[in-house]
Amino acid sequence: MHELALARGVVEVIEEQAAAQRFRRVVRVRLVIGALSHVEPEALAFGFDAVSRGTVAEGAALVIDRPPGQAYCLECETTVTVDERAAPCPRCAGWRLMITGGDDMRIKDLEVE
Repeated sequence: MHELALARGVVEVIEEQAAAQRFRRVVRVRLVIGALSHVEPEALAFGFDAVSRGTVAEGAALVIDRPPGQAYCLECETTVTVDERAAPCPRCAGWRLMITGGDDMRIKDLEVE
C-alpha cells in the first residue's frame, strides 16, 4: 500500500513547515489528488490518520480535491477529459493522447493555529 508512504510524506512536509513557520497545530489539510494519479483517496486518508498521531497534524481534517484527468489528443488536436490512461479520446476515439493533467498529488493548503 503505497498510500501509507505518501501519507508519511505529507506529514513530514507538514512537520517541516511547522518548524519553519512556527505553528503548533494543523486544523485542516487540503490535498489535490488527480484522478489519474494511481492514489486511492480512502487508503490515503486511513494512512494519514494513522501516521499523523503524535504530530502537529493529529486530528486534522483531511480534505481531498479530485480533479479529472486531462489529455491532449494528437489526432483531433483537442484537450479532453479522460477517466483513465488507457482510454481512447472521447471526441474522436483516437489513441494518441498525451496526459496533461490530473496525474499529480500535492498539498494545496493548510489551516493552522
